[in-house]
Amino acid sequence: MRHLDLSHSYFNGQVPREISYLSQLLSLDLSENYGLKLKTWSLQRITANLTNLKKLRLGSVYMSFVQTNSLMNLSSSLTSLDLSGSRLKGKFPEKIFLLPNLQVLDLSDNENLTGSFPKSNWSTSPIRELALSWTAFSIDMSYLVRNMKFLNGLYLSNCTFIRSYPTLVMVANLSKITHLDLSFNYFGGHIPLNIFQNLQQLISLDLSGNSFVGQLPETCTNNSNQISFLCDSSQHQLLGHVPMNLEYLDLSRNNLNGTIPSWLYSLPVLNGLFLASNQFVGTIQEFRYASLNDLHLSGNKLHGPIPISVFQQQNLISLDLSQNNLSGAVGLDQFSKLKNLSYLSLSYNNLSLSFNDFDNYTLPNLEILELSSCNISEFPYFLRASEYLLRLDLSRNKIQGNIPKWLWNVGVDTLGYLNLSHNLLTGHVPERLPWKNLYTLDLRSNLIQGHLPIPQPSTSIYFISSNQLFGQIPSSICALPSIEVLDLSNNTLNGSIPLCLGNLSYLSVLDLRMNMFDGTIPTTFSKGNTLRNIDLNGNRLKGPLPRALGNCRNLEILDLGNNMINDTFPPWLESLPKLRVLILRSNKFHGSLGSPKVRFPFRELRIMDLSNNNFSGLLPTKYFEHFLAMMLDEHVDKLRYMGDDLYQDSVSVTMKGLEMELEHILNIFTAIDFSRNNFDGEIPKSLGNLKSLKGLNLSHNKISGHIPTSLGNLTNLEWLDLSSNYLSGEIPMKLTEMNFLSKLNLSQNHLVGAIPHSNQFNTFDNNSYIGNLGLCGFPLTKTCGNDEAQPPSQTE
Repeated sequence: MRHLDLSHSYFNGQVPREISYLSQLLSLDLSENYGLKLKTWSLQRITANLTNLKKLRLGSVYMSFVQTNSLMNLSSSLTSLDLSGSRLKGKFPEKIFLLPNLQVLDLSDNENLTGSFPKSNWSTSPIRELALSWTAFSIDMSYLVRNMKFLNGLYLSNCTFIRSYPTLVMVANLSKITHLDLSFNYFGGHIPLNIFQNLQQLISLDLSGNSFVGQLPETCTNNSNQISFLCDSSQHQLLGHVPMNLEYLDLSRNNLNGTIPSWLYSLPVLNGLFLASNQFVGTIQEFRYASLNDLHLSGNKLHGPIPISVFQQQNLISLDLSQNNLSGAVGLDQFSKLKNLSYLSLSYNNLSLSFNDFDNYTLPNLEILELSSCNISEFPYFLRASEYLLRLDLSRNKIQGNIPKWLWNVGVDTLGYLNLSHNLLTGHVPERLPWKNLYTLDLRSNLIQGHLPIPQPSTSIYFISSNQLFGQIPSSICALPSIEVLDLSNNTLNGSIPLCLGNLSYLSVLDLRMNMFDGTIPTTFSKGNTLRNIDLNGNRLKGPLPRALGNCRNLEILDLGNNMINDTFPPWLESLPKLRVLILRSNKFHGSLGSPKVRFPFRELRIMDLSNNNFSGLLPTKYFEHFLAMMLDEHVDKLRYMGDDLYQDSVSVTMKGLEMELEHILNIFTAIDFSRNNFDGEIPKSLGNLKSLKGLNLSHNKISGHIPTSLGNLTNLEWLDLSSNYLSGEIPMKLTEMNFLSKLNLSQNHLVGAIPHSNQFNTFDNNSYIGNLGLCGFPLTKTCGNDEAQPPSQTE
């Protein structure tokens, strides 16, 4: 036997030693068998016996335990070696680079594989194709360019470069390069002009996932017959011929701006153009040739209509124009020539789509259709024949009425993602949904009625919130072993919460808020569970908090507000190491908060709402002293929302006297609300250490003493409500240093003296101070001594 190819065959287990008996093999390909494993002794036998081997492909074969020095004995006849994605680790032998006949070397996707280039005897290397993407190699580009002048293909995505020189300028010296991938590195600035000047043989260029800025070079002439030269933006420097052989260009995920240059529309063999996630403006021009297979321009600022030439690209496989400002009416019949189209995304533009005259057409190869926010008022009937549909997104449209029966037969064996949210769908949904491999189902914000439908066991993300569902949660919900996000909120579901929900192994988000559930909170939360968010707000739950909630060690959000829970404050909540939001408001909690039982209680807490209960005793000074996350300054490296890729956390909070729904919670948002309880004693000075606080509400309690001066340190505070207490003394002048304060309520206390008038205090009206008979000064009509209560000047 001379050639053995077992690639892409789903084999698993160990590579049998008998392969090493095939001593005459010239090529061996075991790649893309993800369950296949290779150990050191097997590789040693292969390298020792297969001495005539020219091509060895072991990509994606599991080689984590292979000692890299066992590669030292590879055949000197080897011309091609593929070890990509094999999880090799350790240092790769430099000797392999010196094999006399080696032309192709692919080590990509081995993130723990280190190494460097040979220090000598490498200038005559026959290597024509080198792939080190996503490895830990140290890349000396200057040295590589000097020694590998005949490279045709170079793939260095997400690599570690020695940065003593401008890497991209050096790359332009590889004049014979045809395929170049430098994506997902940290390159910035302008794309070097000499890339277009020197690399005239380029077929494929991938610079995506970097930080390049500026405009792409334009043509120097408006000659419509033949575009021959590129020049820089100043129109003074010629950059060489347009790379007319270019077939693939990926500049996505950068910060490029300006218009898309006209020469890109005139490349005769261009089949892949990826400019997504930049800042391109202007319109999309007409393409001169029908050569495109892939066109991705999403996430820019392009406007105007979709050009007619796009609908003439009969070889087009994927088209993504989403997240732009494109406008105009588009009939889906215009896509009728694109029989190869597999991926179509037009979401989030200003387009108006219609399906007129398209009932007789189909897109037989369609797998992904994304038409979110496209002003659609009906289901696209052409989908009825889409047997292999994988992903369908028709969210945020104006589709009314029942879901058509034919949709239940679309992609029964293939559909993995279905999003029909934010429409006007009515009627009932089958209680057992048909799609066998569905992992995401989003039906939220419609008018769907009836009992809760249960998807197939494959489902991991299930949204059906904000509908008109009623009845109990059926026990079949427990047959969703893979469920991670379960959002049934804002319906009229009733009955008790099934105990089994606490035992689902992968459940991360349990959102049942704003329903009519009664009974008690499940007591079955098992140790080792993955729950991150539990929201049961706005139901009729009674009884105490179950101690089993303490097993939820990953819990970040716990919202039990607006129920009838009757309990003392559970001290075991202190020890939840990741808890960031705790809402117990409007229940029947009672008693004092006591002293912490752990060393660092609530160290990650950012929102704590205990309002409208029957708590009593002193305010929890020891807790305030350990709210570490509230002590941080609000300046953070990156603003982000609480939550993850699967689910964005939301919460209802009282801000500046108004109850508001925060659909997204910024990581800098912090608030404490202990209002409407029976707390007494004084306000602890330690509250002044919580410098990131945005809101503080201690109103409607029995708090006495003076307002501590330390509250003036809360320079990020936007609202402060201390009303309806027994506070006395003067308003500290230091409170005027709270420059972001826009809502202040000190009413119904026993405060005396002059009201400070500086900064934000010049903006508050009488309502902030009413019921304090001893106060005087602006904005009150009562003056202080001989001073008149004059408003501040307009300048102030």
